[in-house]
Amino acid sequence: MTSAYDWETGEGLSGIDDPAAVDAAFERGEQHLGTAVIGLAYTCPPAVASPRIVRAMRVLDGPWREPAFTAAGIVARLHGELTPALYAALRDEGAGGVAENAIRDTLTYVAFGKLPPWFKWRWLLASVRNTLEGWWLRARGAVDEARHAVRGRRS
Repeated sequence: MTSAYDWETGEGLSGIDDPAAVDAAFERGEQHLGTAVIGLAYTCPPAVASPRIVRAMRVLDGPWREPAFTAAGIVARLHGELTPALYAALRDEGAGGVAENAIRDTLTYVAFGKLPPWFKWRWLLASVRNTLEGWWLRARGAVDEARHAVRGRRS
């Protein structure tokens, strides 16, 4: 089905299911590799898509890297697991940057017991942060309601 893929425009690459075609595109230095690894994330098992996603994370520059991290998040969402290489690549990139959404997808869609230690720690931090934010917002809402009630009585 390689003829349906247009590497010049990126047309059809989001549905690519041929890892060999993606490997060849890496060798040619094609520009739409990010879109291609997203396609592999949708159409191939994690063990097949993962090496190409990791390679795209390492090879692509600037904004071209973002789709590779999106592909990692897609793998987490669809399969509920990542390969050790994907976990390592996300950990190496770290939270707060281009990997942030993929890390959050991993924490959301991969069972806690399947997570490696660094991700378990991130999950714990996120849980504590979310709990504290919830408490803060509820307390702030109560203060705002009380302030509004007091102002309403003065009028």
